[in-house]
Parts: sequence; C-alpha cells; structure tokens
Amino acid sequence: MGGQKKLIRFEAIRHFENVQEYPQGMQGKWNEYFKNNNSITLELACGKGEYAVGLGTLYPDRNFIGIDLKGNRIWRGAKTALDNGLKNVAFIRSLIDKVTDYFALGEVAEIWITFPDPQLRGSKAKKRLTHPKFLRLYQEILAKDGLVNLKTDSPDLYQFTKTVVNLFGFTVLEDTDHVHALPVIKPELLIKTHYEGLDIAKSNRIHYISFKLDQEIPIEKDAVLKQLLSESETE
Repeated sequence: MGGQKKLIRFEAIRHFENVQEYPQGMQGKWNEYFKNNNSITLELACGKGEYAVGLGTLYPDRNFIGIDLKGNRIWRGAKTALDNGLKNVAFIRSLIDKVTDYFALGEVAEIWITFPDPQLRGSKAKKRLTHPKFLRLYQEILAKDGLVNLKTDSPDLYQFTKTVVNLFGFTVLEDTDHVHALPVIKPELLIKTHYEGLDIAKSNRIHYISFKLDQEIPIEKDAVLKQLLSESETE
C-alpha cells in the first residue's frame, strides 16, 4: 500500500467513532462505551478485523473489540463495521502487551487469536501470542470461565500452543488440526481472514484449539517450556 494511502487511513481512524488509539481510563468502562451490559470478546492482532466484524454480525447481543497496532489495517475493519451499522464492534490501536491497561479484572469473556505471526524462529518464542508471557496478561482480564481461541494455518504455532496448554494443565474445550474435516463446523470457524486466504504456511490445513486459563501460570515453568522447545528442535 502506498505511503500516502496509509497516511490518509491513519488520519481517518482518528475520527472514527468506533476506534480508540491507546485509550486512557477505559478499564471497567467498556459497557458504558457500548451502552449495554453484554459480554466482551477481543480479537488480538486483528489485522483487518474480519473476526471482530464477522463475530459481531453473528452475535448482535455480544460486544467485540479488535486490537492491532497497524492503523491502516484497522481502518478496513472499522469502516466495514460503520458501513454495516455494527454498534457492537470497536477497535483499539495499540500493542497487544498493553492489553491490561485497557481492561479491568474479569472484564473480558473471550479472546480470539486468528492467524497471528507464528514467529517461527525459536529465539522469538516469547513473541508468540500464546506464550505464557501473554497468557498471564490475558488471565488478568478474562472472566473466571473465559476462553482463549487460536485459529492458525501454522502447524508450528499450533503444536507450540498445545505444548503450553499441556505444560500448565489448562482445560481444553475443542482441539482439531483440520477444521474443514470436521463433520460440523461451527459458524465462528467459517469466518475467513485475509491471511487465511493467503495460506502462507502452505499446510492446506486450519488448526484450532480453544482452552480455559483455569490454572496458575507460574513464571518458573517458562524455563521448562524453553527446554521442551530446545529438545523438539534437536529431534
């Protein structure tokens, strides 16, 4: 995308009523923002916001917030939500690791992570959005029975996430390494993102796992995870 178009979109989202950039003082106040007491679901690293918009269309009685740093990408999702009159969809422009600055304890019901950068190099494991470093942040803002959903075409990120889930003993609700082979596919999994269409991993499969952060996430176990990853790389 040309630099001029990016600048135009950055300027545009500053005036969109459904976009907030690094919002201040919003912890515990999102229901006031949406003017209802409906549950809140986050789409992290939302890109063009296909999941926030798609889920908002499917479930008008729930609220959805997409978070991403790239304003030119958020513009697409925010504009679609505005054009379609989706009052239950909003966006935050920010880094993901700032998420606890924007939401209060237990304020979020569910998190979706859809086709994030898998950060394939072992040295970048801590940047994976299902690394314990991030899960600790999510646990702070998720309700007691809150869910984390990962949908990815990366078998490496999928297996990494399963390793993390098993290490900490989280409860798994759904787990498949081939979404489109399921006999019945729930509507949420049929929402297609821009990156899903690109099939960057060339795996010809979509992986999905849904789990609860219902156990403690002691930082001491990060060393165990690092060792497990090291062992898997040398096999």
